[in-house]
Amino acid sequence: MSRFRRVWMGTVASILGVALIASVQVAPASARKTPSCEEAAESLLSRMTLDEKAGQMVMEVTGDAPDGMPDEKTRKVLQDYHVGSVIIYNKPAPAFMAEYNNRLQKWASQTRLGIPLLISADLEFGAFQNIRRGTTAFPRQMGIGATHSIKDAAEAARLTAREARAMGFHWNFAPVADVNTNPENPVIGVRSFGENPQLAAKLTAAQVRAYQKEKVMASAKHFPGHGDTDVDSHLGLPRVGYDRKTLETVHLLPFRAAIDAGVDSIMTAHVVVEAIDPELPATLSHKVLTGLLRNEMGYDGIIITDAMTMDAIDENWGTREAAAMAVQAGADVIMSTGSFEDHVETVSAIRDGVRTGAISEKRVNDSVRRVLRAKCEYGLFSDRYADPKRAERVSGHTSHRKKADQIARRATTLVKNEGVLPFRRNGQTTLVAGVIQVPEAVEAVQAIGGGQVIGWQARTHDPTAEEIQEAVRLAEQADRILVATYSQSKLPPGQSELVRALLKTGKPVAALSLGLPYDLADYPEVDAYLASYALDRWQTPNPTALRAAVEVIFGKQPGGRLPVTIGDLYPCGHGLRYD
Repeated sequence: MSRFRRVWMGTVASILGVALIASVQVAPASARKTPSCEEAAESLLSRMTLDEKAGQMVMEVTGDAPDGMPDEKTRKVLQDYHVGSVIIYNKPAPAFMAEYNNRLQKWASQTRLGIPLLISADLEFGAFQNIRRGTTAFPRQMGIGATHSIKDAAEAARLTAREARAMGFHWNFAPVADVNTNPENPVIGVRSFGENPQLAAKLTAAQVRAYQKEKVMASAKHFPGHGDTDVDSHLGLPRVGYDRKTLETVHLLPFRAAIDAGVDSIMTAHVVVEAIDPELPATLSHKVLTGLLRNEMGYDGIIITDAMTMDAIDENWGTREAAAMAVQAGADVIMSTGSFEDHVETVSAIRDGVRTGAISEKRVNDSVRRVLRAKCEYGLFSDRYADPKRAERVSGHTSHRKKADQIARRATTLVKNEGVLPFRRNGQTTLVAGVIQVPEAVEAVQAIGGGQVIGWQARTHDPTAEEIQEAVRLAEQADRILVATYSQSKLPPGQSELVRALLKTGKPVAALSLGLPYDLADYPEVDAYLASYALDRWQTPNPTALRAAVEVIFGKQPGGRLPVTIGDLYPCGHGLRYD
């Protein structure tokens, strides 16, 4: 037994009894709330101080020391302020990630009660999203939507969860259950399964089951829906004005499916849903979190807020007031992604709210009970530590990457083709032009298609007339052209002008959308068009989706069908094949 395990088992024996913990079977909490976990949570809750309870209701973002491991401020928040969960971003490799998470768990084991941490991350399209080396990238959720396959959705989630759990993660903030009904949505877009609520509901439920079967808690987000917004909640406060019927028949459908599938956590949206509460965003609204989600929809799992430092909340209410309001509204865990001071202020806001009577102790106890129950059901009391060697062995396994490649080809959607595709794999010269990730595309074209490859990338996402002429001059040296466009909401006009200018050269032109699939509406005259769904608004790379798109360009069979409508040109469900 490792030293880490010995420390924890000693703590457990003094608090709950080894027999009680050993009898617990690891299973998703909503699917199987075992009496032993209920008893364990209740026993531990009865021994906790108010400060310890408040800490269990807060999630902090970790900070890093110069060696890359968690820093002293992170330790202090965990040990002095009893924070019960963490969220982690952008780490290098699986073995390091396991060691990092073990350090956090060791610090938690050294507190008075030794309660283990729930360790979380955003892994919407695989562990690669936040651990870039040695892990697997799957298609974005809109790519999964383009497969129209419950099996592919479940397999992507299952393998993501296997890698995540091997590295010491227990909580994944996925799937995105938002129905992307607004093509100009600046923050959801390719993170959604698409615009069809029935399809989104089926795929959401499939991923919830798959994540949780592999002992990683899923989190359907962003309740009660962020898919029809035209403001990025990181930058402002969105409002949606649709009626209650639209809310019920479109935006709530995937969340109901998630609840029916046993989802153990739901993340809130920093969005004002006027049909329920025209005054407050869902995160701070008792009408939304308690009235709608708890009472009407019967949900009894963990409600976690989205990051409270996002401008939608922070610029309007501030850390302390927002934390207290979210708890009063019904949130169980407050995600604090700001500074050390923000984390401390969030814990103190909950504690002081109870002391002043603004927050009832029952409200806090209910939340802490849910958190402790989840920690028990997901096996953290008996097995909190990760094995770095296993993390390295499981993550990015050849079989995982092979499956990801297959799903990505089934996701890639050939929307239009007037005899231009597939490009032949021969000695012809290809111009790859675009506004983002052109070097990566050039490398893929060279590796897959062969021949000479010329790359050209604009300096911004909106090419100038002078830049476009540079690309046109380079096109004179090419036999064929691949132009990659990228949009976060509306396509910048310079990109559609670039496509038209390249078409005028008379060379065969294929366009590839790297982000949203709606780009074609701005240059419908292009010879051929594919959607890869590869990049979100943060332009996080997705090498699997890019490679699959290039493989399709050079002859692999496309399998995708649009999960959204492109203007009045192509309906949801449209997709071409080569045969």
